[in-house]
Amino acid sequence: MAKNVGILAADIYFPPTCIQQEALEAHDGASKGKYTIGLGQDCMAFCSEVEDVISMSLTVVTSLLEKYGIDPKQIGRLEVGSETVIDKSKSIKTFLMTIFEKHGNTDIEGVDSTNACYGGTAALFNCVNWVESSSWDGRYGLVVCTDSAVYAEGPARPTGGAAAIALLIGPDAPIAFESKIRGSHMAHVYDFYKPDLASEYPVVDGKLSQTCYLKALDSCYKELCKKYEKLEGKQFSLADAEYFVFHSPYNKLVQKSFARLVFNDSERNASSIDEAAKEKLAPFASLPGDESYQSRDLEKVSQQVAKPLYDAKVQPTTLVPKQVGNMYTASLYAAFVSLLHNKHSSLDGKRVILFSYGSGSTATMFSLRLNAGQHPFSLENIAAVLNVGEKLKSRHEFPPEKFVEVMKIMEHRYGGKDFVTNQDISLLLPGTYYLTEVDSKYRRFYAKKEGGCTAAVTSNENGVVANGH
Repeated sequence: MAKNVGILAADIYFPPTCIQQEALEAHDGASKGKYTIGLGQDCMAFCSEVEDVISMSLTVVTSLLEKYGIDPKQIGRLEVGSETVIDKSKSIKTFLMTIFEKHGNTDIEGVDSTNACYGGTAALFNCVNWVESSSWDGRYGLVVCTDSAVYAEGPARPTGGAAAIALLIGPDAPIAFESKIRGSHMAHVYDFYKPDLASEYPVVDGKLSQTCYLKALDSCYKELCKKYEKLEGKQFSLADAEYFVFHSPYNKLVQKSFARLVFNDSERNASSIDEAAKEKLAPFASLPGDESYQSRDLEKVSQQVAKPLYDAKVQPTTLVPKQVGNMYTASLYAAFVSLLHNKHSSLDGKRVILFSYGSGSTATMFSLRLNAGQHPFSLENIAAVLNVGEKLKSRHEFPPEKFVEVMKIMEHRYGGKDFVTNQDISLLLPGTYYLTEVDSKYRRFYAKKEGGCTAAVTSNENGVVANGH
């Protein structure tokens, strides 16, 4: 049986087009600090008319294979997590097969997983379980988390974002799963959903969604603690993991979530919370569950108490989500990428806890154990390939008026057919895929920006993309 199965390699792609939250605040007539302090966001990436979840996925998968020197024939399972529904029948995974078909590899299992922001985690667990199982054929698994989060004009719009993340799965990984230390929470709730398939915009009950998130967090943490105690014979506390990584619709919710775990540890009389902190949180101990989720006083006090721990255990994970925005399925893993970027040289032997949430509602809290690894599958090389600092720096800020204009084009085109994009790829880096047209049969065509020219695009009788050279 494969040992220490987990993430061998990772890469991230987000669009080069972005808008500063401060500029959007002013444009929307929102009070100063509403998006930057109120939501805790700095900047938001968005897809222009030449990019979408398929082009981002093609880009990130090609990049990962090239940068780590992976032979496409060595991929045996490919799973995609996304809630951005391009087609109700044809999976995003099928588009990615164009990368492997030309190398003669069509023997790849897996399709798309969909449940709001949780699909990427479902895809990841599927790949890890496959490598750990008797079905494994010795090849790598590959997970892609990809989404473009967009909202109608109004208070939810600043919580958008866009990205794709690719994760290579196999044994002897520098980022290994502690599969027995895991807790899940699944329930039926209408907090965020997309019933209108003619629109990309969701139906959102913001207040309910936040409560559902925190409830799921409590439940998952309780289950994880229970399983840890059974396994290790001692109580789990926040002191037993070096870092905590959260699904991040916006940073303020991440702050509230970690504070909630501090409150949980205080209630459990865990060793991670000192007497002074317990004293401050004691007045809230008698609050019934539902009331505690709505209590502004508890929220305020728990965040104050949690701040030193938050700064040490969570803050290093927040860079990409604050700069790129809500990436739905990619959001949790973009936060983890931030941690690798900031702390890769000091993660050897450390445990990291991740919390994944998808509305509707599904959630899992799970544990990873990190080690330095061996090149090319080392934490140092992963951080170098991710190249987060450069990718953030090389983006192009759009003024709000231009951003709104792009959103209108995308809204009009969503679900549409028989159109050609403007094919303005001046902002895209070489190696980036882009959408060229959607024909009268809704078939989508993509090209790849090469060094100084564009790859030719051909299509077979099904209209499936194949990139030329």
